[in-house]
Amino acid sequence: MSIQKKPGYEGPAEEATFHRIRITLTSRNVKNLEKVCADLIKGAKDQKLRVKGPVRMPTKHLRITTRKSPCGEGTNTWDRFEMRIHKRLIDLHSPSEVVKQITSISIEPGVQVEVTISQS
Repeated sequence: MSIQKKPGYEGPAEEATFHRIRITLTSRNVKNLEKVCADLIKGAKDQKLRVKGPVRMPTKHLRITTRKSPCGEGTNTWDRFEMRIHKRLIDLHSPSEVVKQITSISIEPGVQVEVTISQS
């Protein structure tokens, strides 16, 4: 016995494998960080991908307190310096071919990008 197939039927179609992509953006400058986030999300939505984020992680405050006087004499006056580090997370669900296109945007100076890709 032979199995007759419908014309135009090619069997189970292989779907493109979707990857979960987590993009972590870190910067000391909030304005640059938000601009890169907006560009990434705009590019992903133009490709019609599922986007979650940007998730704003808590800001790290790195503080250093030091004496103003170099010799140690005089009144005890102190300088307080602080550096704030801002972090954003963006999650994408996309096929592997689209990953390169999304991450090829221009990145502002001072913004560090980390991309983590996993199978879903």
